Amino acid sequence: MNYILAILLPPLSILLAGRPILGVITFLIWIPALFFSGGLTHPMFILLAWFVIFERRNKRA
Repeated sequence: MNYILAILLPPLSILLAGRPILGVITFLIWIPALFFSGGLTHPMFILLAWFVIFERRNKRA
């Protein structure tokens, strides 16, 4: 479920993955990046969120 959220709202997904500071920093960079690039940087933030989620999943195991 968190991977789907990472596609739609990467900063929120990072926040829910247990990295609150990184989530806030990502949010502060994500909003202007969406407006200035027209959404071209969104896949970069999706990948970041997926890596954070994957890292958390591996730490638990």
